[in-house]
Amino acid sequence: MLDQESVDIGKEPRLVQGTLFDTAELERLAAEQRRWEETTLKQSLERMPEREHLMTTSSVPIKRVYTPLDVAHLDYMRDTGLPGEYPFTRGVQPTMYRAKPWTMRMFAGFGTAEDTNARFKYLLQQGQTGLSTAFDMPTLYGYDTDHPMAAGEFGKCGVAVSSLADMEILFKDLPLDRITTSMTINSPAAVIWAMYIVNAEKQGYSREKLGGTLQNDILKEYIAQKEFLFPPEPSLRLVVDTIEFGARHMPRWNTVSISGYHIREAGATAVQELAFTIADGMTYVEAALQRGLKIDEFAPRLSFFFDVHNDFFEEIAKFRAARRIWAKLMRERYGAKNPRSWLLRCHAQTAGVSLTAQQPENNIVRTTIQALAAVLGGTQSLHTNALDEALALPTEKAALIALRTQQIIAHESGVANTVDPLGGSYFIEKLTDETEQAAWEYIRRIEELGGVLACIQNGFFQREIAESAYRYQQEIEQGKRIIVGVNKYVMEEEMKVPTLYIDREGERVHLERLNRVRRERDQAAVRKALDNLRRVAEGRENTMPAIIEAVRAYATLGEIMDVFRSVFGEYTEPTVF
Repeated sequence: MLDQESVDIGKEPRLVQGTLFDTAELERLAAEQRRWEETTLKQSLERMPEREHLMTTSSVPIKRVYTPLDVAHLDYMRDTGLPGEYPFTRGVQPTMYRAKPWTMRMFAGFGTAEDTNARFKYLLQQGQTGLSTAFDMPTLYGYDTDHPMAAGEFGKCGVAVSSLADMEILFKDLPLDRITTSMTINSPAAVIWAMYIVNAEKQGYSREKLGGTLQNDILKEYIAQKEFLFPPEPSLRLVVDTIEFGARHMPRWNTVSISGYHIREAGATAVQELAFTIADGMTYVEAALQRGLKIDEFAPRLSFFFDVHNDFFEEIAKFRAARRIWAKLMRERYGAKNPRSWLLRCHAQTAGVSLTAQQPENNIVRTTIQALAAVLGGTQSLHTNALDEALALPTEKAALIALRTQQIIAHESGVANTVDPLGGSYFIEKLTDETEQAAWEYIRRIEELGGVLACIQNGFFQREIAESAYRYQQEIEQGKRIIVGVNKYVMEEEMKVPTLYIDREGERVHLERLNRVRRERDQAAVRKALDNLRRVAEGRENTMPAIIEAVRAYATLGEIMDVFRSVFGEYTEPTVF
């Protein structure tokens, strides 16, 4: 029902990528292409054979040349259209970066709240236009820093947040009504969001003025990243609680960022990343509809997060296909009437998995190419990885180089001067179409297998990703795929890149603050709030008001998450291999 029409060179003239072709003209082009293959191309191949294994990063073979014949089945207005109009293939805004560049949102977080607050302020001073917060592993798993499971992990992959007191320092002296804040957090997302809300209110910012994005995509945790805590069903309930709360009280907040990034980082292909992410988004939409929300009440505040890998053109096509698929789903399947509900707005991050510890300066070049692909693909915000991230958290200098990469693309390259500058390329349009069709096929398979939750339980996603990751690694080891500095142009040299280390003094400061919070808070108020949260979790009410009440009483992250653990139980992934 939602598929593209099959290839059909009709009898009427067709507008193909801006040129009018009738049947006779297409036949003439086909004859000319055959002549070229039998003469010019044949002679060239006899003199100089082509290289082998010419394929995308996702192992999709690439044709030698693309012509109007490859896009003859496409209808410009139906399949491509104009920027800012359905199906949004060419971008979600009519003017895109001609009005203003994408949001430059550098991912930052390490050590104490004080450390990360200082990094935030430094990046803003250097021209960053939005905040993006990384949390450490204990926080991501809903543990306080002094929990035995947190031992040795303080601040190493992000900032440690154990209570509202940490959040107060993390965003101290920042204009929360004038900047947007992204927070990469999933299982404890509702609790961390509540801390952000309460802290902002204590600083005098009302909820409706707060803008930002909560990653909050728990389904991709079961599929790829594995930072889940509870079984899928209650976890999905918590996501819908945030969607409902945001729709009612926080009109500027994106309550879930449906994330393909981690799916791709786990080894998925570009098509798998796109299809699995869209399927997750459909699951959130359907769960919110079952809750009783109306589609146009919440859909405009759903957002997406995609990886940008090494293959320049494949990544551009992925972004264009994603917008087209989502627009069709929202308008045709779910019946959304508000055009803003049809928009797939996305953040992008260059591929961490593509960075190499060998010759780490090469990562600057990789990141630049990937960032350029994200911009040409039409992203709304972008994080560029630092050259040293295969080794440790970024140093200040490495983070600055990564930010400057975006600024040079925005202000010096010229690519932001026109909308969708590669639109109309026979190759790009064909690759966009192929990517879309392959993604639709995966979406059909997922639905036939019972949907996303069923595919999590039966291991479908895990097997598909494992197989593609294995194939990719085999191609590297067999020399079919070249990674500069890894399996070709290798240099034996001592690594001299400075790296960032987390000292123990920061952990001591953090633990002193945590213990002080526990001593000085109103213990009766904490017990009352946690008891109320348990009651709400055991019932069917929205949990957000009870979480906010507990946070305001200075209940810790671990205490709140332990209530959920006791009510929902903990999840153990089934063996799938």
